[in-house]
Amino acid sequence: MNLYGICNPNYKENCEEEEEEEHLYDVQVLTNTDWLTSEYARSEEFTADNCSESCIQDCKCGVAIYSNQTCWKKELPLSNGRVDNSLHAETFIKFRKDNSTLPVPPSPSPDDKKNKQTTFTGVRPVILVTALLVCLVLIAAAFSLGLFFTFRKKQVRIMQSGLNINLRPFSYQELQEATNGFTEELGRGSFGVVYKGIIQNGSQVQVAVKKLHCVRQDGDKEFKAEVNVIGKTHHKNLVRLLGYCDEGQQRLLVYELLSNGTLASFLFADEKPSWGQRMEIAYGIARGLEYLHEECSTPIIHCDIKPQNILLDDNCTARIADFGLAKLLMMDQSRTPTSFRGTRGYAAPEWWFRNMPITTKVDVYSFGVVLLEIICCRRSVVNNCEEKAILINWVYDCYQEGKIDAVLDHETEALHDKKNLEKSVMVAIWCIQEDASDRPTMRKVVQMLEGVVEVHAPPCPSSYTRSA
Repeated sequence: MNLYGICNPNYKENCEEEEEEEHLYDVQVLTNTDWLTSEYARSEEFTADNCSESCIQDCKCGVAIYSNQTCWKKELPLSNGRVDNSLHAETFIKFRKDNSTLPVPPSPSPDDKKNKQTTFTGVRPVILVTALLVCLVLIAAAFSLGLFFTFRKKQVRIMQSGLNINLRPFSYQELQEATNGFTEELGRGSFGVVYKGIIQNGSQVQVAVKKLHCVRQDGDKEFKAEVNVIGKTHHKNLVRLLGYCDEGQQRLLVYELLSNGTLASFLFADEKPSWGQRMEIAYGIARGLEYLHEECSTPIIHCDIKPQNILLDDNCTARIADFGLAKLLMMDQSRTPTSFRGTRGYAAPEWWFRNMPITTKVDVYSFGVVLLEIICCRRSVVNNCEEKAILINWVYDCYQEGKIDAVLDHETEALHDKKNLEKSVMVAIWCIQEDASDRPTMRKVVQMLEGVVEVHAPPCPSSYTRSA
């Protein structure tokens, strides 16, 4: 690394070397370190060892960054490195084990020694020419240095603006072209409208572009600060933010596009998903919320957990969308959202009815409702059956009467997993307790679902909740 923080290798790697890469290279491990340069490859479901080995065997890779089972690989040279304890990442810097790529200076021959004095007389003109060239090089270097410092100041201003260096800034025109004039609408929600788009990033990449509404227009610094918080999140159960637009009155966010749509369309389709699939999705949502509440440098409260805000990737892995947006839309509300109340049927009673300051427990309540929908494969409110109209009331009645099988509608696979069924129902009932202090944290929810801690019999969610 030189004076200005630019990392260049002291060797030249040859992708055609016959000897295997792992015999020639090793890695130096750093913690919580990243660089401005974007990654050229990203792999999920990796261990740290997988990530390190992948970089060693890839002749393009200079640095690999590992966090939350995800591996990002970057090419050299790198610039604008930083250390940030909130990254929770391991960094593997690749280096050559020996100097076998460095040229070996030839041994002087006897003839060279004899001719040394003879050639000295012809050296003086060469020295003069060399001195002139050195002066020219110094002038050029000074000019280049000036350009570098100008560029460096520009980069520092970008970093000081509070934006995550891995997020790509887009102009409004770029996103207008990417979405073909915002023509193909993917969905609408509490936070804005989502459009399908295609961006160029070495290749064509399909994205979801969300146009936010009701964002305070003079809150530029706050917007960038919150986007920075969202951009720092990396977890297999979260939708990844790729970039943003902050231009005039336009506020847009660019996300990766997931192929299998929303949990709502998957769960409430004519063909019921398998019990095993549904449980994996429930565990994934719980882990994603645990990460947002417990493992981010700044805890993130979602405020609107519902099946429409859970997306599914190619492997039907649950990915939480729209996290962090509630705070973006209410930055003029002294940090306690009041104008946005979540979605009726999923919002916690202390927030929907009592207008109290929110905590992470509002997400726990919403997760409890979604978990019951996943178990029963039906919506939280139905109008065609008065007895079963309110899902949380009906399921608790079935649980209290010892008729828990009734919630499954004769589903054989789930009935053969009755122990897990009872445990999941009890966890859901704990989550929907009226008193927020009675609800578990998402960390404990994950532990209960995974069988790490025992699930005790829950009390009635309360008459207040039943009348809601």
